[in-house]
Amino acid sequence: MVSLEQVQDLLAAQGYITEKPIVLSMFLSMRLGKPLLVEGPAGVGKTEIAKVMAKALDTDLIRLQCYEGLDANHALYEWNYQQQLLYLKLEEGLSIDLAEREKNIFSEKFLLKRPLLQAITHHKAPVLLIDEIDRADEEFESFLLEVLSDWQITIPEIGTISATHRPYVIVTSNRVRELSEALRRRCLYLYIDYPDFEKELQIVRSKVPEIDAKLGEQICAFMRELRQLRLDKVPGVAETLDWATALANLHIDHLDKETVESTLGIILKDWQDIRHTQMSLSELLEKTGAISKFDAL
Repeated sequence: MVSLEQVQDLLAAQGYITEKPIVLSMFLSMRLGKPLLVEGPAGVGKTEIAKVMAKALDTDLIRLQCYEGLDANHALYEWNYQQQLLYLKLEEGLSIDLAEREKNIFSEKFLLKRPLLQAITHHKAPVLLIDEIDRADEEFESFLLEVLSDWQITIPEIGTISATHRPYVIVTSNRVRELSEALRRRCLYLYIDYPDFEKELQIVRSKVPEIDAKLGEQICAFMRELRQLRLDKVPGVAETLDWATALANLHIDHLDKETVESTLGIILKDWQDIRHTQMSLSELLEKTGAISKFDAL
C-alpha cells in the first residue's frame, strides 16, 4: 500500500497540480477502501482525479457515465441477444437437450459486461469512476449502494459473482440534485472549488508549457474576474486550458479586447453569458491589467 508521501509524488509525476486535502482524501480512500465522493463545479478537475489515480497506480480506469434513466442493466450487464439467436439458429437440427442448450446460451461468452461488472471481475484492482452520479435517479443510487456494500453481483442464469480485487472508487457530482444521506455516509467526501490565481497559473504553465508567460498570467487573472460575474454556466479550469491552448496556437502574447471578443466561445457556452461578458469586457480587462483605464474608455 502506498504512503501519503508516495501518493503526493505519484500525483506530481503525472503533472496533477494538487493540494493537501486532495492528496489526503485520495490516500485515505485507498487505505480505508472507501469510495471518495468528489463534488464541485463543472470543469474543476473532479474526473481528472480518477484518471490520475489510475495512472499513478498503474491500473485500468473503468468509467460509468451516469445519466437520467440509467438502470441496472446498462451499469451491470446485458445478454448479447443477437449472438444468442445466431447460436440457436446454428444449433437447429442438432440433438442437444433443452437444459444443455439453455446452459450454453446463458454462458459468459454471451455476456456483455458493463462498467460495474467489469470492475468486479477485473484481473487486478481497477479505478472505478462513477461520473456525475447526480444525473442518475434515486432508484439507481439505491441500487449502487448495494453494489458498493457487497461487491458482488447475482446473475440469475449464472449465479453470484464476487469481486476478487476490490476497486478503488471515485464518485463525482456537480450537485444537479441532492444526493442521499446513505450514499454520503458510505463515502469519504471532498469538495473542489475553482482554483485561486496562483494554482490556476501553475496548472496552465504545466499543461500549456508553450504559452507566453505574460499571457498565462492575464488569462488566469481574466478568468478570476470572469467568475465573479453572474453567469449561468461559469467556466472551469478545463475552459481555461482550452483558451490558453488556443491563444498559444494563435501565437498571441497578450490579451486585448478584440482577441477576447473573438474567442469568448471557447470559455463561455451560453449566448446570454457571452452577451453579459461583452457588456462588461472593458471593465474585466482593466481589472485583469490587460488594458489601462484610459484604454477602457
